[in-house]
Parts: sequence; C-alpha cells; structure tokens
Amino acid sequence: MIDLYTWTTPNGYKASIALEELGIPYRVHPVHIGRREQFAPEYLAINPNNKIPAIVDSEGPAGKPISVFESGAILIYLAEKCGALLPKDGEGRMVALEWLMFQMGGVGPMFGQAAHFRRFAPEKIEYAIERYTNEAKRLCGVLDRRLATVPYLAGEYSIADIATFPWTRSLAAIGLEPADYPNLARWSAEVAARPAVVRGLAVPKIEH
Repeated sequence: MIDLYTWTTPNGYKASIALEELGIPYRVHPVHIGRREQFAPEYLAINPNNKIPAIVDSEGPAGKPISVFESGAILIYLAEKCGALLPKDGEGRMVALEWLMFQMGGVGPMFGQAAHFRRFAPEKIEYAIERYTNEAKRLCGVLDRRLATVPYLAGEYSIADIATFPWTRSLAAIGLEPADYPNLARWSAEVAARPAVVRGLAVPKIEH
C-alpha cells in the first residue's frame, strides 16, 4: 500500500495521476500547505524539504517500507515498481528521462515563478513578471516543436507527460495564449481526457 501525502498543486497532481495510471492502491493524506502542515515534525520525518508530494510504500525494495520525496523521484520509483510508463533501458528510457528532467529543471520552476509574480507577490515587479513569462514562452515553444513530431513527449505516453501536464494545462494563468502552441494544446487535451488523469486531478478531495 502506498501512502500519498499531497495537496492541490501541479507537483501534487503528478503523484496522484501516476498512481491512478498505474492502478496502485493508495491512501491519501492531505497536507494543507496554506495551514503550513508541511512543517509538522511528523511530515518532515518523511520529507525533510517540507514540500509536497511524498509517498511511503509499505512494500518497498526487499519488502521493507520506504519513503520517497521529490515529485520526479516519486514518478521514477512508481514507474520502476510497476514496470510501466518508463522504458526499462535503451534510448526510450533516456528520452523519457530527458523530458522528465526538462520539466523538473525548467517548466516547473519557471512556470512557478511566473505564477508567483503575477498572482501572489505582494507587489508587482514588472522585471520579474517579464523575465519568467518570457522563459515560460520559450519553454512552451520547445514543447510545441517537440509535440509537432511525436504524439507524446517521449514518443509513447510516459511519466514525462504526467510530470509536464499539470504545469501546462492552464497557460492563461501565467499570461500565455494556448492557441499560440497548437501542438501543445492538442497534447494537453488528449492527456486531460484520460480517465486516470481525471481521477488524479480530483486528489485530494477537499472538504469545505
């Protein structure tokens, strides 16, 4: 059984979508970051970086429990555990990992900063807004050109798509026009329509 510690963020959705795609039984533990629950000592014992998501697998390697933090590491761990969504070796594996790292090192940080300075910063800093929006545009261009040649980022649907989709599904929120990236828009619509993705985006269920 997997215990998933998560919240309603793009990185959190990566883990829930992967679990749904792989059909792994899991329990959800909401970590309300608005209430700073990620700083609770019991959570820091699982994720010392006080971010979400994190998982605890009661049936880890050699049958022993293991905890995993960092969303990219979680995706690799789950894919390797199930032998799906990531080729085991060869060029296909490297391509999937390339695009996963592209998301981890580029799309996530740059989109996150663009959203922060547009929507949450206490003052509007035009230099920061322009800098991160322009970088988000560049990254979307890279994705759009890639998706003009292949149906999914690694050719076949993989953890690279699962990692990238939650960040790129709402381009308007960071001042970008989806119509400017038709191949990215096509891919996003196809990924969004997958039943496992729909279920994953509903996790965690928030009670008001």
